[in-house]
Amino acid sequence: MAETIRTSEKPSNSSSLNPPSRIICHVCQKQFSQYTCPRCNSRYCSLPCYKSHSIRCTESFMRENVVEELRHLQSDDQTKRKMLEILKRFHSEDETEPLDEDVDDSILSDDTIQKILSGGEVNINDLSLEEKKRFQRVLASGELSKMIEPWDPWWLKPAARTICLSKDGAQLIQPMANREDLESDQPSDIPCGPKTPLSSLRMLISTEPSPLLAVHLVDIIYSYCFTLRVYNGDWQSDAVGSAMVVLSISSVLGQAGQPETVQEALCYCLEQTCSPAYRHIGGLQFGLALVDDITNLLSLGSPALICMLCDLQRMIMAAGRELKSEKQRKLRKSETKSKLKLAERKVYFIMCWVHEQPNKALSSLAAIVSAEKSSLMEYGGNKSFSRTEKNVAGNKDKALIEEM
Repeated sequence: MAETIRTSEKPSNSSSLNPPSRIICHVCQKQFSQYTCPRCNSRYCSLPCYKSHSIRCTESFMRENVVEELRHLQSDDQTKRKMLEILKRFHSEDETEPLDEDVDDSILSDDTIQKILSGGEVNINDLSLEEKKRFQRVLASGELSKMIEPWDPWWLKPAARTICLSKDGAQLIQPMANREDLESDQPSDIPCGPKTPLSSLRMLISTEPSPLLAVHLVDIIYSYCFTLRVYNGDWQSDAVGSAMVVLSISSVLGQAGQPETVQEALCYCLEQTCSPAYRHIGGLQFGLALVDDITNLLSLGSPALICMLCDLQRMIMAAGRELKSEKQRKLRKSETKSKLKLAERKVYFIMCWVHEQPNKALSSLAAIVSAEKSSLMEYGGNKSFSRTEKNVAGNKDKALIEEM
């Protein structure tokens, strides 16, 4: 039975004996319509037809809303003055901008927009050369950063002060009565603690742990906070890149360094923050804000620090798994994997050490970090960073910690 072609808007009664009719696009009158405008129920076939139709539809819709709002609005002198300023500003902008109706301000083409509207994913390789240039210009101007919602660090939230772990450092099983965050609109993003009990230091080393581990902890916390703030809290989107940032900032994890004082550890981290690779992020002011993050995490006690170190360990392990699936040179790949494996062991050792430290010791370390920040601000951040490089180079041949 032949298919019926209709041009009217009246619905047709279709059945098994009467196949459904197809309606011609109301805009171009050439193609069959596939979509319906939710405002006026007009049928259209493609995005260009929708654009040409939506001008009339949108203007009428906005006109009705404005008229309805003005009916209920009681104008006074202040309202009239504000409206007059808006009209003057709009008129001045209209005079400065050239009127060119043929210029299309859209960054993406119609085909790309249609693909996005249909629910498909768009990759950078899907863009044309002109679209890539426009995208790079918008990216360089910083307009895209305004669309990203600012991330609130989990260690600054009130829930971070109520973290509880078992006596052996493992994550507690959370009862259903206290799991309201799973059903709320804003779930807690506090990282989970270890799934298994932490090992005792006596099982890992045969001697007393180094007294410099507290200084190394400051270095590791700085690199973690730096990475999470750079990635807006979402290191899962690029585990390899996040882990590489951690190794580049931390002298302990990335350079086998052994800073002997808190000042030395902070100076190295601040030097990397002010380096050409990361200078654009915020420089010294951004680094000093990260020192506050170290103080806040240390003041939370060992449960929060263990969750932080466990999250860092998961990041490094995820990076190792992603490297296995990536195609890189064997020499470079094996070298990176060995660095990640060594860093993961160091993080676990520090985690076990933190678990056995009293909160008073961590609070004292937080006070030392705060005092060092005040000293850096007093001298304007002009302390010599060159000696840090010498210490790192001189300590490369020494073992940072005695591991299993």
